[in-house]
Amino acid sequence: MSAAEETGGEDTPWSEVTPEAARRLLVAAVEAFAERGYHATTTRDIAGRAGMSPAALYIHYKTKEELLHRISRIGHDRALRLLETAASGDGTAADRLADAVRSFVRWHAERHTTARVVQYELEALGDEHRAEIVGLRRKTDAVVRGIISEGVRAGEFEVPDVPGTTLAVLSLCIDVARWFNAQGSRTPDEVGALYAGLVLRMVGAQR
Repeated sequence: MSAAEETGGEDTPWSEVTPEAARRLLVAAVEAFAERGYHATTTRDIAGRAGMSPAALYIHYKTKEELLHRISRIGHDRALRLLETAASGDGTAADRLADAVRSFVRWHAERHTTARVVQYELEALGDEHRAEIVGLRRKTDAVVRGIISEGVRAGEFEVPDVPGTTLAVLSLCIDVARWFNAQGSRTPDEVGALYAGLVLRMVGAQR
């Protein structure tokens, strides 16, 4: 499944990127970065995948790094919104943690090509852009940590190390992007449900 074909919910992938030429270049960059890695990808590679000339790329993006930053910012924003929506929902801490894990895992499965770039090319960003994305990742950590902490205070969870457990939960979910195969035996929904159950057992959720 290519970055252009990935779907996740009702929104159109990269619909916030305009004009269409800029969106085509971004989609091509996602596919190239996921396949070859950021450093091994040239601007000529990206332009060629988009069916455009190398010069056309610079009309919309000043540098290859700017493209990566745009991809990373949009991806992190979307993933964070999913977690914030789950965290602010109704139900117990266990309910909300399960919802958060399901939606976060589903996104990483449905958008696995994009997610590999978003999650694993952070070090290729320049200092300013990296600091911005690290800030978003800290917010993501804080949302999950908040749910787990609420569960501990309510007596729903048994977690002696909340920060460490938060890191483990997020790492487990994010790693789905590395291995998920759209042609495999499990759907994104099924993987999300499986991981929600695993995480609830990890935090010692009281049934």
